Amino acid sequence: MHIMRSDLNLHLLEQFVALARTRNFTRAAEELHLSQPALSRAIQRLEDQLGQPLFERKPREVVLTDLGEVLLERAREILKLMEDTFAELSDAGRRGRIRLGAIPTIAPYFLPGLLSSFARSHPDISVIVQEDTTENLIRRCSHGELDLAILALPIIAKNLEVETLFDEELLLVMPVGHQLAASKSLPIGAVEGFPFVMLSEAHCLSDNIASFCRRKSVQPITVERTSQLATVQELVSLNHGVSIVPEMARRIDTSESRVYRSFTGERPHRTVAMMRDPARFLGSAVKALMEHVRRQAMPAAGRARQKK
Repeated sequence: MHIMRSDLNLHLLEQFVALARTRNFTRAAEELHLSQPALSRAIQRLEDQLGQPLFERKPREVVLTDLGEVLLERAREILKLMEDTFAELSDAGRRGRIRLGAIPTIAPYFLPGLLSSFARSHPDISVIVQEDTTENLIRRCSHGELDLAILALPIIAKNLEVETLFDEELLLVMPVGHQLAASKSLPIGAVEGFPFVMLSEAHCLSDNIASFCRRKSVQPITVERTSQLATVQELVSLNHGVSIVPEMARRIDTSESRVYRSFTGERPHRTVAMMRDPARFLGSAVKALMEHVRRQAMPAAGRARQKK
């Protein structure tokens, strides 16, 4: 197998890695800001150079061949090394770009204020936000596709550095006029028998809530699931059921159609954390953002201590 090494450029490897991750030409092309035919031609060119197929084409997805698996491992190592090299060489300058990941139950609530204040103090640094599930953020951070991620514990990941930021209370949300709203706080057992609107099981928040309810011998009756926390809140307003949501979602909620209540006794909570790969070069831009995240987390940490 004769390979034209000079043609195996970084762009081809980036496109190959994106397709391997998404397993779909359309999604990969959108992520790369390419047309689907352009991506198809690039992958075909790479396969022609190697003399073997890298993907098995199926009706709804593509799957890596054995050769593709080998190339994927090497391609990630090469791209990670090149990014770290360029970051280290350019770190003397003040300009920078950071790829920040966050889970969907944190990104819309914690990041707007964080990024706004960071942009004012560091106008020369651009932050690219990528919202994804915990599982995908861990994988992307491990593969060098993210510089930093903000998510909730537990985080099961080898070789990644996790720093706890703050604890956050989870609150019961219900429509105005609901029979449970008369109490300022209530035991978790009070929700037994009421219909629940929940996030899909792909979200770690759902696991967190389910685990807490199991410990309290409470079995929520889930009648609807959705992928967005904002949709959960709107369905609650429409009297589809009640739910349990993070306090940060309550803090920016201006609707008068919903009310929030704390639980008595042990209150459900989640722990928000920051994650990065310690093996990667830590540039001044990422250092600056990490320090800013810590400062932004301090008020939330203080509120959690006051409630204990």
